[in-house]
Amino acid sequence: MHYLEETRPQRPLLPQDVLKRAKVREICEVITSGVQPLQNLIVLIHVGEEKKKEWAQHWITRGFRAIEKLLSTSAGKFCVGDEITLADCCLVPQVFNARRFHVDLRPYPIILRIDRELEGHPAFRAAHPSNQPDCPPEAANF
Repeated sequence: MHYLEETRPQRPLLPQDVLKRAKVREICEVITSGVQPLQNLIVLIHVGEEKKKEWAQHWITRGFRAIEKLLSTSAGKFCVGDEITLADCCLVPQVFNARRFHVDLRPYPIILRIDRELEGHPAFRAAHPSNQPDCPPEAANF
């Protein structure tokens, strides 16, 4: 994502405002360090088929509680204000995984609202796993 930010300055994913940039980085860090890695395939294989759903639900729920709290002070139309940022790019795949693992998303109204806003955006629609040529049929409906 940083490569895209640096090579495509005409479509910035980090705000100009230094405090908003810091908030974007904070949200990204929670997701990329505390939620997403714990759902990697190698981790889920190690946890085992019988515990994988419980494991994923635990870490997604824990992370979403923290993210929802952060968003309560930063969200506008998107994660940080009204422009799409790196934080939105990190959040949307985690909502997909939350649905995949049947996490109750009702306690996260800000996350859900942002996800609904982004699901109609052409770039997010094109990037959705169900729109990829190698998407397995069982993943197409999350």
